[in-house]
Amino acid sequence: MARLFGTDGVRGRANVDITAELAVELSVAAAHVLATLGAFDGARPRAIIARDTRPSGDFLAAAVSAGLASAGVDVEDAGVLATPGLAYLVQSSGADLGVMLSASHNPAADNGIKFFARGGTKLPDEVEDAVEARMHEQWDRPQGDRVGTIRPYPHAVDQYVGHLVQTLSRPLDGLTVVADCANGAAYESGPAALRAAGATVHVIGDRTDGKLINEDCGSTHLEGLQEAVVRLGADAGVAFDGDADRCLAVDADGSVVDGDQIMGILALALDERGELPDHTLVATVMSNLGLRIAMRKAGIALVQTAVGDRYVLEEMRRGNHPLGGEQSGHVVMSRHATTGDGELTALHLLQRMAETGSTLAELAAVVDRLPQVMVNVKGVDKTRAGIDHGVLQAVAEAEQELGDTGRVLLRPSGTEPVVRVMVEAATLGQAQTITDRLSEIVAERLAL
Repeated sequence: MARLFGTDGVRGRANVDITAELAVELSVAAAHVLATLGAFDGARPRAIIARDTRPSGDFLAAAVSAGLASAGVDVEDAGVLATPGLAYLVQSSGADLGVMLSASHNPAADNGIKFFARGGTKLPDEVEDAVEARMHEQWDRPQGDRVGTIRPYPHAVDQYVGHLVQTLSRPLDGLTVVADCANGAAYESGPAALRAAGATVHVIGDRTDGKLINEDCGSTHLEGLQEAVVRLGADAGVAFDGDADRCLAVDADGSVVDGDQIMGILALALDERGELPDHTLVATVMSNLGLRIAMRKAGIALVQTAVGDRYVLEEMRRGNHPLGGEQSGHVVMSRHATTGDGELTALHLLQRMAETGSTLAELAAVVDRLPQVMVNVKGVDKTRAGIDHGVLQAVAEAEQELGDTGRVLLRPSGTEPVVRVMVEAATLGQAQTITDRLSEIVAERLAL
């Protein structure tokens, strides 16, 4: 049986895979497991929940609240808030549990359930497995005043924005920025934080009904942001995804600045200030070889992990590293956040522009990206990707062909029913040719 939890919580089609019944059962099981592990501080545990703008977030929030309250947990509902905003509230308020309802960059019809432990950290794999194992079990239900309460969490956005702005060491005065909020959770806090920091801000993708979340906007569709930045003569553009835990950027000419370049810029800034004491950046295996080359030239080591910001975080904690992230724009700055934070990333990227007087293009040029092509192969059994002999042989042959001038990465997605085939090479043509060849083999060999 497939594991219920993916690399970032439980996701699927809302009201089909992610139902009210599932939300209740998961919430009850999470309360029981965390109580058993001694993760609740005191006899009356407290949880904060939040959601992005998806219409299904309303009924799922109600279901999660009902499940937790029935298990004796007091619930505070922060409403629409970015995932890192919820993590911050859990940490800063001393809450025992956080629950985020979002499917991140997925379409509006999807949704997901993500848990945060006390301190605002994601649950480890073994705790998620324990939660899944205890679903549907019989349990003694509290009665009378032992059941939990449900009430609003006031001023959640204001608290989060205040936290974001106070992490900066200088204002963003003089910078004009376009912010694409993906019609998602950042629609209020993203522009508010940028303005409070001193930037002039133009906003796109700020619908609040969630029906068009991530649709042709945000960090997965940068075309609208590119057009707006050029048309408005802005210094830069920043794009968040649906729950604002990632950020990509666009320079004044409309060129994309990806997560690898952003991490490179921030790593150099921290190192220059003496705030990268271990001279180490943590990234995933998806990061471009150009990032490793750039960091090596700067005397910064690059430690790579499996894909998923949770694995980046685990490595950061293990080595006490202050910076890590993913090419997709999940960037973790552990001095200020317990998880990837797109709005925090945007502010510190823009701060680097302000303090150096450099354009974003000039800053991004430090990472010379190798041509990279990635294809999501659908309609396949992703569980066989790492064991099929024909697929493994084809990958080995491609790696031999590339030698030291590129690499191949083939991995099943942790959040979608696809196998990702990624190739880096000296030229775009070679990367495309090898990607196409491998994708055809994967589609044929792993077909459902």
